[in-house]
Amino acid sequence: MCPQCGTRHDDWDHGGEDEEDRYVAVVQKCVGCEVIADKQAELSRDGEPPHGMKVGLVPASQQAALDLIRELQKRRTDNDD
Repeated sequence: MCPQCGTRHDDWDHGGEDEEDRYVAVVQKCVGCEVIADKQAELSRDGEPPHGMKVGLVPASQQAALDLIRELQKRRTDNDD
């Protein structure tokens, strides 16, 4: 079995009569994967070293809440000074 695609040699037509492949290749666009690839390209263009950088997706509402928490913490720290 191929470790990458998971098919076996016998799953494919090797030229015999009345043999058909058991699989067909299909193309499907994933917008999430596209957004991740765009962000990775942006990091490279901005000069960020790609080593160790992991781009992932989080719900926008969750990120907005985290941004708000960070801003409130920063304001509190600034007011304490």
